[in-house]
Amino acid sequence: MADVAAVVAELRAAADLARLDGMARVGIRTDRAIGVSVPNVRRIARRHRGDHALALALWATGIHEARLLAPMVADPGQATDADLDAWVAELDSWDTCDGLCSSLLVRMPQRWELVERYAAREPGFEKRAGFALLATLAVHDRAAPDDAFQARLALIERHAPDPRNEVRKAVNWALRQIGKRNAALHADAIACGERILAAGPRSARWVASDALRELRSRSPAP
Repeated sequence: MADVAAVVAELRAAADLARLDGMARVGIRTDRAIGVSVPNVRRIARRHRGDHALALALWATGIHEARLLAPMVADPGQATDADLDAWVAELDSWDTCDGLCSSLLVRMPQRWELVERYAAREPGFEKRAGFALLATLAVHDRAAPDDAFQARLALIERHAPDPRNEVRKAVNWALRQIGKRNAALHADAIACGERILAAGPRSARWVASDALRELRSRSPAP
């Protein structure tokens, strides 16, 4: 395991406190942030890939950028359900949530189960993780069959009324990305959006109308 204090020192050396205001403007919590850009976090990650003990230690620091780095270096072969649940339970910002999904959860063998597990959670960022993971799978899991996504459109309909920004934006993201995969899923996603728009409460209408606007403006993938 790399020395966590040395890696944190490297993060601090790359930090720019002037970045914090910009991070706050896009809704990122900055009370535990130090102002490291994502490209710099990725640069550091490249030297520590697969160091799962380091990943756990980085997360435990509570530093925002260390929690962006942790899933980038984590080993999916060593990550346990307890690790994942503990990390998801401590999410407090959309970028750490989405980073955890795109860097680690999408690589887990039980990734489809994790969509269901976290979408069912009540805390906002835990629930977001389920839908951010679904959106990420729609982009990156090219081997996944259509029915894996079709089966989870019901999750989107069920949770679209959640008024919390961190949830509804992820639900919308998942619906849009599913609809971009191919022509069949494009039609299914549009039908899902139309059902939400017709039957959902006011809090769900943005989820549907925004997704429908994008999906109808582009030709479906072949």
